[in-house]
Amino acid sequence: MFSSGQPIRVLVIDDDEDDFLIIQDYVSSIENANFKLDWCYTYKDAIDRFAAKQHDIYFVDYRLGAKTGIDLLNDAIKMNCEEPIILLTGKGNRDIDREAMRMGAVDYLVKSELNTEKLERCIRYALDHATTIKALRESERKYKGIFDGSKDAIFITDLELRFKDCNPATSGLLRFPKERLTQLTLYDLIEGEELKSRIREGIAEEGEVIDLEIVVIDHRHEKKICVLTASRHIETEGAPFVQAIIHDITNLKKAERATLYAEKLASGGRLVRTLAHEVRNPLNNIQMSVDHLDTELIPEDDKVFYDIIKRNIKRIDDLIAELLDSYKPTEKAFKKTDLQQILQNSIVIASDRMTLKGIQIETDLPDIPFQILADDEKLKIAFLNILINATEAIQCEGGKISVSLLEKDKNYLVSITDNGCGIPQEILSKLFEPYFTSKRNGMGLGLASTLNIIQAHQGTIDVKSTVDVGTTFSIVLPQVHYRSVEAIA
Repeated sequence: MFSSGQPIRVLVIDDDEDDFLIIQDYVSSIENANFKLDWCYTYKDAIDRFAAKQHDIYFVDYRLGAKTGIDLLNDAIKMNCEEPIILLTGKGNRDIDREAMRMGAVDYLVKSELNTEKLERCIRYALDHATTIKALRESERKYKGIFDGSKDAIFITDLELRFKDCNPATSGLLRFPKERLTQLTLYDLIEGEELKSRIREGIAEEGEVIDLEIVVIDHRHEKKICVLTASRHIETEGAPFVQAIIHDITNLKKAERATLYAEKLASGGRLVRTLAHEVRNPLNNIQMSVDHLDTELIPEDDKVFYDIIKRNIKRIDDLIAELLDSYKPTEKAFKKTDLQQILQNSIVIASDRMTLKGIQIETDLPDIPFQILADDEKLKIAFLNILINATEAIQCEGGKISVSLLEKDKNYLVSITDNGCGIPQEILSKLFEPYFTSKRNGMGLGLASTLNIIQAHQGTIDVKSTVDVGTTFSIVLPQVHYRSVEAIA
């Protein structure tokens, strides 16, 4: 039954008014229906009517002067017409009928075979069909909006994880154009054979992988820590596919690591202050006692021991002062300065040691100044600690240290790379911990102090290393335009 509410608006497009009147008679004979029929007889007028979108259903004659109903159907589809279109022909022609249905017509009718019953059935079917199609398209638009608008990478692959379709966030995360991704599998971008095996087994045996932490390598060879969720499905036709989501947690991991370092630094600082207080009390007593000794009354043979005591008192006091300084918050004496100049000054100080070891230094620093708010001396110490570590890591001929500076994401990225012995993974996570060192005579305070300085400048530091290949320290510092003096005061 047709709704008795709003009238169903019908447009008949036919260059013969008699045919329109015949259709009007048939339509008016349909019981319990409310129709409003309009007529137009030129191709141009029909195009305007389609553009106005004021009708619920269209009847289009195949013969429209120089053009045909197929041409009009094609133009209507290009105009995103979603209302049903029914083709009218003077006599049955299977080729025309098939072409019309292929182009998007909902149905076709032969004029000589028209009657009220056929028109009623055709209109009801066309409107029901159009309602279903509109609902499907609306659902498709809604979910496509979610698919395209998601900040997480959402994609579909075959069982070998070869990309078949993906949203823009996938291309953004992996830095590959969509066309290039279809030539790759997810396995091509994942680091670690063990992880790849776990994914294969999960998809094959369990049918899914849930919240698996992975490392992907993008088109620029940058590593990103992500969480993968993937599940196996079967299409209507029976072909299996995998639907997957990747959530980038790289920045979250960096923030967690920075927070952990800061907490360790604060905890170490509290311990050092307690120990310094407890050690300095008896040390001061020893110092005062030694000062009260009359050196003239000390036998000549014992003066050597007196000197040893004095020297070691000072040594212990200096050591405590050094420990306290390593945990002292960096004083905020910031001023606008050139990052290139700070780097160059650090390199000059470290260059003598590099020269003695025959190490080649390469720099890639922009000519235009990169302005930051910084304490020149403190930041110079931070860079110098890294350069000295890089120098000491190189134990063979052909040593090279590279220092580069570039602008990235409203920040400045400083990279210091060496081709030294590298750092084992089990040591890498402890690198910035106070008192941790792999050096024979080291104290483990240089990099802890470096971290303290970088964080005081609202920066971050990251390390990537491969044993027997080399190490890269990456320091990110904010541009002066994106950091106010009040924020650091």
